[in-house]
Amino acid sequence: MVDMTTYWPVVLALGIGTFLIRFSFILIMDKLTLPDAVHRMLRFIPASVLTALIVPAVFLHGSSVISFEGWERAVAAFIAVLVAWKTKNVLATISVGMLVFWGLQAMI
Repeated sequence: MVDMTTYWPVVLALGIGTFLIRFSFILIMDKLTLPDAVHRMLRFIPASVLTALIVPAVFLHGSSVISFEGWERAVAAFIAVLVAWKTKNVLATISVGMLVFWGLQAMI
């Protein structure tokens, strides 16, 4: 069993520490000027992180080997990409992708 008298102070300290570490970068960015090359590079970080999160979920489910056994994930992801490209709406993309995925799973 976990001793709650030490658990919550540790959780609180870790939360405050994490907040301060992340907030320090926000404070530094106001006082620091970065070269244009760095600004151009930083624009690609959200897309690369999103890709790094989604691709394994689509192609590496259940094992660490790429397989098209669960092809409904790939089809739903492809349709979600098309919806994102046409609508530029995040809510529509997620909704359509999940509905297609659930629909394909129900048919199989």
